[in-house]
Amino acid sequence: MDTHTEHSGAPLPAPVAVVRGAEGDSPVYIGRGLLARAGEIAAGAVRGRRALVVADTNVGPLHLAPLLASLRAAGFEAERHAIPAGEASKSLAELERLWGALHRAGITRTDLVVALGGGVTGDLAGFAAATWLRGVAAMQVPTSLLAFVDSSIGGKTAIDVPFGKNLVGAFHQPVAVVGDPDVLRTLPPRERGQGMAEAVKTACIRDADLLSFLRSVAGRPLSGEETERVVAGCARIKADVVNRDEREGGLRMILNFGHTVGHAVEKVLGYGAVPHGEAVSVGMVAAAKLGERLGETPAGTAEALAELLAAFSLPTRVADLPGGAACGPDALFAAMLSDKKKLGAKIHFVLLEGWGRAKSVPLDPAAVRGALPAVL
Repeated sequence: MDTHTEHSGAPLPAPVAVVRGAEGDSPVYIGRGLLARAGEIAAGAVRGRRALVVADTNVGPLHLAPLLASLRAAGFEAERHAIPAGEASKSLAELERLWGALHRAGITRTDLVVALGGGVTGDLAGFAAATWLRGVAAMQVPTSLLAFVDSSIGGKTAIDVPFGKNLVGAFHQPVAVVGDPDVLRTLPPRERGQGMAEAVKTACIRDADLLSFLRSVAGRPLSGEETERVVAGCARIKADVVNRDEREGGLRMILNFGHTVGHAVEKVLGYGAVPHGEAVSVGMVAAAKLGERLGETPAGTAEALAELLAAFSLPTRVADLPGGAACGPDALFAAMLSDKKKLGAKIHFVLLEGWGRAKSVPLDPAAVRGALPAVL
């Protein structure tokens, strides 16, 4: 990656992490003011000079103008494509509409798709890039805390289908992730909470020191420096895990802590009815309780985890969720059986062995069904 272009006044900062995938390196840049320099990074990443920026109807009015200006200053013919805000945009219909926009914009294999937004935009635009012309470059520009700490990094892209979340997708590493923490100032409190759920998840599975830091700031708004510390720390952890297991054949599965129950909750209640981070928050506590029942997780872990999540104003029980009464054991179990975390005849749960340590455990479906009433 060339960090000195004719458009830059000063050298770009070094990436905080680099995912080294089969398709090439995917550097992760995090720093204030980087949104206005995204064009420089893009110009060093692709040969072509056409770009299509995908943003939803909430994010576009807030952050699209400076990104388009940066791309155009770097020599790109940059166009925009708007998608409706919300999980419902991770659909085949919106994917087909985006393919049409890529055709009209003349995007070729040397050009660029830019995802400006949260996890929904990143997943949809990333999957469109992975499939258009059998693969064109994508750049992730996260604008939600959840996307900063998790979904923009690692190359997993997907759409939802009626029978499951993220069941149709592809691994497609972005040519760069450009995170400007200044954009997080526009986030509503509930959106910040979603991101903190994924930050807690990341710390729980891989970094006890980061978890201690999160405990120290829980219950109050984070400063800009504290937020940057959290997102950079999570980026390094995720990049390290992905570098060891890009295609989720083993270690990378630990990043799904809380997601087995979380995805089931989302499916039962309807995609978008409950924010992803809130569903994962509930799922993490359930997984910790399950781990304690199985003797894999130290006693008291679930209670301590629930206290931390509650301090970030996150739900910790299915009953805390709007419509949670519909998420009985039978309904959630049926949803788990169609999730991609079911491998062969087993349902995989990520269980904590201690703070900062986790493993994926294949469980007999009957045993999972029997434990659900207690862990929910």
